[in-house]
Amino acid sequence: MSDINITESTIALIDSLKSTTGAFGLAGTGSEYKIVTEMFLYKFFNDKFGYEAKRDKMYGERLSKAEKWDAEYDTFTEEEVEDLFSYLPASVPRLKPEHTLSHLYNFTGKGDFSTLLDATLIDIANINADTFSVTTSGKSKVNIFSAITTFVTDQQKRDEFAKSLMRNVASFNFEHVFIEKYDFFSRIFEHLLKGFNNAGGGKYAEYYTPRAIAQVMARLLVGDNADLRGVTCYDPSAGTGTLLMALAHQIGEDRCSIYSQDISEKSSEMLRLNLILNSLSASLPNVVQGNTLTEPSHTELSGALKKFDFIVSNPPFKLDFPEYRDTLAADTIRFWAGVPNKVKKINPEKPQMGIYLCFLQHVINSLKDTGKSAVVVPTGFITSKKRNNVVAYNILQKIVDEHIVCGCISMPTNVFATTGTNVSVIFFDKSATADKVILIDASKLGEEYKEGNNQKRRLLDNEIDLIVNTFRNKEVVEDFSVAVSYDEIKEKGYSLSAGQYFDIKIDYVDITEEEFNNRMANYKQILSEQFKESHRLEEEIMKQLDALQFNENVGNNE
Repeated sequence: MSDINITESTIALIDSLKSTTGAFGLAGTGSEYKIVTEMFLYKFFNDKFGYEAKRDKMYGERLSKAEKWDAEYDTFTEEEVEDLFSYLPASVPRLKPEHTLSHLYNFTGKGDFSTLLDATLIDIANINADTFSVTTSGKSKVNIFSAITTFVTDQQKRDEFAKSLMRNVASFNFEHVFIEKYDFFSRIFEHLLKGFNNAGGGKYAEYYTPRAIAQVMARLLVGDNADLRGVTCYDPSAGTGTLLMALAHQIGEDRCSIYSQDISEKSSEMLRLNLILNSLSASLPNVVQGNTLTEPSHTELSGALKKFDFIVSNPPFKLDFPEYRDTLAADTIRFWAGVPNKVKKINPEKPQMGIYLCFLQHVINSLKDTGKSAVVVPTGFITSKKRNNVVAYNILQKIVDEHIVCGCISMPTNVFATTGTNVSVIFFDKSATADKVILIDASKLGEEYKEGNNQKRRLLDNEIDLIVNTFRNKEVVEDFSVAVSYDEIKEKGYSLSAGQYFDIKIDYVDITEEEFNNRMANYKQILSEQFKESHRLEEEIMKQLDALQFNENVGNNE
């Protein structure tokens, strides 16, 4: 099967699951994403287990020679099942014979099938809890599956709902997918996310960073042919992990460990799916759901923040947090630049507190002395002034004075899904080896496209290469990029905006004295005629005004 056919059939599977949730009144609800992702993962687990079991040295031949591997697996004794489990790699999900899709499908014609489906999912989650659970900041485990048919309020319709979901996944086979890599799964994951744009009160932009932006960040942090091993990658506002997946792919999925934290339950669940699809399930114990700012979970035994080799982040820009603002402000070691002031009136629709400034400080604090980072920020940050935003200015001052910042790229407008905020990506290198900072204005790049009713822009492949090569080589390109010293940045008030360093050029035209005199004479003649016309109009207006007389009868109806 070709890559195009695999992609199309996988997308069709997702769409069929969404169609079923819609038919039972669950489209656009907070439960839709759980139903679709759990059934998608259940089918993925079923096929992954079968795929790996058929390759097992002890039992593989027996299963692969059978007409249907799952029917043969039904004949295994409990001892054989446990024996098979012991041979399989740790990253492979464990399914008992009664958990397989074909076994379960045989019961669709019997009563109370919805209860059986839910019980099966919960049982699979329990026996795989050590491998596929994520944790909360309070150390509670969040299992991978839970009951899904109970989201249908009408109990009489739950069995039909469960059967419909089973029909959706029964005809699809994931075995063609297991050889695919990051590029395939990133497209599938993007399609999966777009459907849940507003489900459960969330926004698509909260969970997804455009692949082009993620690719630029990863390539500039790692390089294209870097030979790295055993490195740590962290995102303190991970969302669904788009940035982490791009970074891990750039390094090599088997050469790095992923660490993350995010306050959102939904995004943490989607991140788990992303890690599983991209063969990074070994990092699932490092995925934490919780508030990074108040309860940073990745710490050393001493309580100090864990330090990482690479950090990527697309933090929320504005979020009002009056309930813990003072707690953060009191910790002047972590939040050395300060914390945004409380707002007088909270408006949930228009948050005002720049919470990204707290995340920026956390990122800098969490970098190793040789660590590198790339963070998405609102473009307004890079030109912040002390009188307007003292916290932002203090951060700029530190990263310039201590040579932490090594580059900044201003991205095109409307590159993100649901926000019109102009964004930039700021790069840190804690080793402080750079003598100049590369600043790029990529705001004019990208092609326009329509997403729903919104006009958006996206970077093309050749534009990504242009940005990456210009940044790496610190090339100076007219009206596009500039390489400046740290002293020059200080002289400009710590601005990291490329445009403020571009040369202002005046174009001169080489003409003869005769041509100059002719042009000047022509300009004078045109001006003289325009002045005459102006005087004529002035005299005409004055005559009209002089002709006006008072008439006391105007407007008198008596």
